[in-house]
Amino acid sequence: MERTLVIIKPDGVQRGLIGDVLTRFERRGLKIVGLRLIKVDRMLAERHYAVHKGKSFYDGLVEYITSAPVVVFALEGPDAIQVTRRVVGATKSNEAAPGTIRGDLALTVGRNIIHASDSPETAAFELGLYFGAGDLIEYGKISDNWVFPG
Repeated sequence: MERTLVIIKPDGVQRGLIGDVLTRFERRGLKIVGLRLIKVDRMLAERHYAVHKGKSFYDGLVEYITSAPVVVFALEGPDAIQVTRRVVGATKSNEAAPGTIRGDLALTVGRNIIHASDSPETAAFELGLYFGAGDLIEYGKISDNWVFPG
């Protein structure tokens, strides 16, 4: 099993899309093992986006993610990172396939609803930023046998 971090960005929260976004992952078979509504402060935003520091869009990323509440959640499942990225869709909304979150709900790259970790290393780092020891829940679901045979 693999874990990944997803953030419903300020535009997704402000547009009332939290339920729709969460439902898409649950319907796919991924399990929510952590969930929080938070206001990201500047220090956390700078740590999250440190890899982009010095790039022309860095300041805009930090300002945007701190502008309103976000929903952060951890998903678990086989190949959770890649499955999540497929459900999310391409970063540029105009390139995102219909049926993906960005393809169905977003219009611009600057307001593309959602963030998802892109690798196991990034997922581990980002999960550590938003969830502490013991915050992620281990549990089984009765449907696991139907979703994960064997």
